[in-house]
Order: sequence, then structure tokens, then C-alpha cells
Amino acid sequence: MTELALARLLPVAPRPETDERLSSWLARIAAIYRLPVAALLAHCGLVRADPFALEKGLGAGEGALLAERTGVSPEAIEAMTFGEIAAPAHGMIACGDRGICPLCADNPAIRRRDAALPWGFWCAVHGLRRRPLVGEAIETRFGAVAFRQLDPLARAGARRLGDWAAGRDDATPSVPDLLAFATAPHRRPSPPQLHEQPRLSLEARRAYRGFLEFPIARQALLAVVPEYDRIAPPLAKPVRAGFQGLADGSLLQNFALAAALARLTLAPVDYATTALAAGDEEGRERLRAALEAWPAGLRRRIHARFHALEAEKAGTRARGAAPEGFARRPVSRTPARVSSIPLRPVSGTPTRNLTNPAPKQGPRR
Repeated sequence: MTELALARLLPVAPRPETDERLSSWLARIAAIYRLPVAALLAHCGLVRADPFALEKGLGAGEGALLAERTGVSPEAIEAMTFGEIAAPAHGMIACGDRGICPLCADNPAIRRRDAALPWGFWCAVHGLRRRPLVGEAIETRFGAVAFRQLDPLARAGARRLGDWAAGRDDATPSVPDLLAFATAPHRRPSPPQLHEQPRLSLEARRAYRGFLEFPIARQALLAVVPEYDRIAPPLAKPVRAGFQGLADGSLLQNFALAAALARLTLAPVDYATTALAAGDEEGRERLRAALEAWPAGLRRRIHARFHALEAEKAGTRARGAAPEGFARRPVSRTPARVSSIPLRPVSGTPTRNLTNPAPKQGPRR
């Protein structure tokens, strides 16, 4: 296609769809004219421009050039970018979709902006829940009861993440501080526990010995959102620290992080204390280090609650302990078995019990 013909046809470019990404719209135009996107951008005066970089923010005059060559208003061009997302959150914008809206999947050429964000669990156009690109839907994984409890929390966490990314969130503890706490280890790494292991035969256990012995990171997220701990695959439970967990996490991991953010926002003392109580000494030191960024008054309340909980546990153990000098004998729950081995006399006197009665003796001579 000649340069003149392209210039004549570009003003009839397709209108952007609601919440469509700039890269998606440019790709649709390039497909109409059977051009690479790079050639289309070069015609628009943006030589060697990267569509993904343009989405994060148009430079001086770039939006005007695209508007002039495509016949679309500069406002419509700007609306297809992530211009409202602050620079610290740019690393969480994915090049592709993080999940699939069932209705948007009917037209894969149109990609929505919210599908690129780690808190975009619901399609802004159709209002439907996005499903993972691979595997079961989130609601199926959690089950109906647990999902009804987590869904409002994930929505609240997603709203706060969106406000933070747009620079509108000034609550304390801040979003970065809460995510740092949720992704901090509260226990030492350990192999999969019994409830995390699938039913395996002896041969399979030998074949998967590496999996059964592989140490898995145990983060505070598992204590704050135990529903996630129960259903997540063992090797997929750990998430990257801080915002990297959102940037690199799966839809399931991000959903759990959003729910954890909401719980730590609504009841920081309760859930921080829960994570401390569930941890070991090494993990508690890591959690205390993460708490240093929280307000001092909040830290004091958390530590006071934790020490009160520990004192209560110690009192319970003391009340349940046996009196001094008395050793409580463990009660065996194994049925008694009668031995077929004959007794041997000890010091000339055979030892007998109820399960091995003494033999009858004849009259003495």
C-alpha cells in the first residue's frame, strides 16, 4: 500500500472500544492495512516507538501525531493509555491479559486495559469475573462458602490498589507496607505437610521424592488468608515479595493478596497478631522487621495483643499440666495383643499379667 493511500485511509480507522488498550487498537488498524504495527507507527511519525511504552504514557506531541494521522481525538487516544497510573505502579502493568472475560473472549482482537492490571478481577465493560488463562475458575477453587467470604474482601482490596496506583490512597499502613508484611515469611521453609500432599502409592512417593522433600516458603499470607493456604498447590503458594508478587503472580495469587490487603486494612491488629502467633522464632523476627514501617501506636497494640495471647497459652498449658512429682502416663490407644512367646523366669520367678496368666501348678511333693 502506498504512503498516499495509507494517509487517505487512516482517518477511517475503527473507533476505540470501551476501555480498549492503545496497543490493541493500533494492532487492529495495522491488521486492516496488512501492515506491521511498527510500520503503522512510523507512518504516524513515531519511528521505532514501542506500543507498550506509549501505553504507559505518551510523550510530548505523540498523542497529537496519532490523533492527526488516525482522525481520533487526542482525548480518545489518551483514554487508551495508562496515564492515570503513577510511575511506581507501572511495573505491574502486564503486556498481555492476566485473565479472560467470557464475553471479551469472543473477540480476542480487543484487549481491555483492566485485564492488564493485577487487581482487574472483573471486566469493566461486562461486569463478569475474569477466569484464569489456564486452570479452574477462582470461585470453583475456593468453594462456595469460602468464596462468599473472600469476594467482598478482594473487591475492597482491588479498590484500594487502584486508588494507590492513581495516587489517591493516603491511609496508613500504606499499601506497600501491608504487602511487604503479607509476603514476609512467618515460618521457616518446610516440605509439603501431610494435608498438602496428594494420595500417593509407595512407588509414586519414591518417584516424587524431590517434591515431597522440597522446602516451601511459608509467608504471612497463608496465616492472613488461610482459605488460600487450603486450596493453593504447594509449590504455587509462595509469591514474590512486595509488589513483585502482584506483578508476577497468577490470578489466584493476586486474588489472595487483594483479600489479605483488605483484611490487614480492616483489622490490622487481629491479622498481624494471627501471623505472629502462627510463626516460629525466625519468622517472628522477619514479621517484626516488616512491622517497623507501620505506625508506632499500631505496633504497640499488636505486640501487646501478641504477648497477651502468649501469656494465655502459657496459663492454659500450666493449668493442664500434671502436679509436680507426678508423671502422667500416656494412655495407649492400641488394642492389647497376646504374645505367643513363652515367658522366661526372671530371678527364678516368672512374671505374669492378665494377658498371660500363670499356669496351673500341681500339688507339691
